[in-house]
Amino acid sequence: MERVISACIDAGKFPVIASNLICKGHMMSKMFGAQVLRCVLSVHFTNVRSWSMKYLIALLASFAFVQSARCAEWSPREQVKLYSISGITGPELYQSIGEKGPLIGTVRTIAHTNWELKWSRKYVPSGGACMLVSAKPFLNITYTLPKPQAMLGKPMADRWKSFSDGIAAHEKVHGADIVAMVDEIIDATVGLRVENDPDCQAIRDDVLILVKAANESYKAKSRAFDQTEMSPGGNVQQLILALVN
Repeated sequence: MERVISACIDAGKFPVIASNLICKGHMMSKMFGAQVLRCVLSVHFTNVRSWSMKYLIALLASFAFVQSARCAEWSPREQVKLYSISGITGPELYQSIGEKGPLIGTVRTIAHTNWELKWSRKYVPSGGACMLVSAKPFLNITYTLPKPQAMLGKPMADRWKSFSDGIAAHEKVHGADIVAMVDEIIDATVGLRVENDPDCQAIRDDVLILVKAANESYKAKSRAFDQTEMSPGGNVQQLILALVN
């Protein structure tokens, strides 16, 4: 995998036209099976006149640090929480889901994806300004799914497996969208610089605005997905019909 991130700096302020950060994922030996991220910064200069090389090196080091933070890998902590339902037939199992399923407000649902997100951010003051140079997310995702108490015989066991796998796949889409939202927040906030903010306070409000925007975008996407899946003829409705009929 190779991803190139390009950034342009105002040539009127800095003699740097463009910088490319190339991130390549490499697999270690089969014994480890882990991915190593290698970032290489290539910088192209034009019109270097009276600029101090010391200042230029400091600028590039700061830029490289921010871009490396954007490339840093992270992963969510995912877990599955099961709730017990009774019954041995499709209608009985579905009725029990309606009685014991997770509550969303006052409505019970078949399954639910819950998440908790915390951040470790590093703000760096510089020359009266402040920059967010890194943001590490700590994301916990919990999928709540039903599980029959009784041992189901065939063909009910096969029908339940198809239903359960389909519902789990639906919730996994929500999980993937949450991860995408977090990545969007990282891309939108890391590297943000606010002038006249030596105490790094104003920048926090700007970061919060970007976080809220990403969250609202995620919620809209999640609602649209559920509406499609649960509409007449949608995937979730088909899974329910196949279970109870």
